[in-house]
Amino acid sequence: MKLTIQHLYADMMNLYGDRGNVISIKKRCEWRGIGVEVVDVGLGEAIRPTGCDIFLFGGGQDREQTLLVDDLSGAKGRELAAIAEDGGVILGICGGYQLMGHYYETPEGEKLPGVGIFDMHTRPRRTDEPRLIGNVLARVRPLEGEADAVPREIVGFENHGGRTELGGGTEPLADVISGYGNNGRDGTEGARRLNSYGTYLHGSLLPKNPWLTDQLILNAIRRTNDSFELEPLDDMAEKAAFASVAGRVRSGRG
Repeated sequence: MKLTIQHLYADMMNLYGDRGNVISIKKRCEWRGIGVEVVDVGLGEAIRPTGCDIFLFGGGQDREQTLLVDDLSGAKGRELAAIAEDGGVILGICGGYQLMGHYYETPEGEKLPGVGIFDMHTRPRRTDEPRLIGNVLARVRPLEGEADAVPREIVGFENHGGRTELGGGTEPLADVISGYGNNGRDGTEGARRLNSYGTYLHGSLLPKNPWLTDQLILNAIRRTNDSFELEPLDDMAEKAAFASVAGRVRSGRG
């Protein structure tokens, strides 16, 4: 068994240590004896799915996002959308998350088309609106059919000017407990559809939230082995770190 981490635009979309998400997946696979390969997919390079993949799309500046639009407007973008529709595992962070929607509007008013995985769009902040910066604590929403799931929380760091508005075809990933989230207005954070996840949370996200790392791994492997179960790891240190960060953010000290 081997899982392939497809790191999209690794050299361009890596703000605030988003490569840590790659490292987290890789290590939590290796600790369980699961083979793992990391493939960097850059501008002009085709996606080559193996059937057991996690696609990671990190954050970048407006300039980088503009450069990616042409690359995603053709076969690569269509293939990513098809992978998502088929239940493939995709995680987009900040700028990568924005490009998973219908469009991202620049401060100059240009609408840059996204891949369309999520029913959403992102607009620039207005002159009287602040940039949304700080630590975030949010409660993850269960999907339909997961009503009995254990309530989960995630922590991370956000730093974005764009305001993301979700349409009716996409559910939020989480509800904000502390922080701003998608737009600082409606209390939502991120987006989730099938096995595609989008969020504004850096940190890196996955090292701070190992349960989410494991969920991505499990979702990917079950595409080829639907009875697969992950061997538990000793996450005592990770859980203590999460509790410490979540406690500070919840109390307003984070």
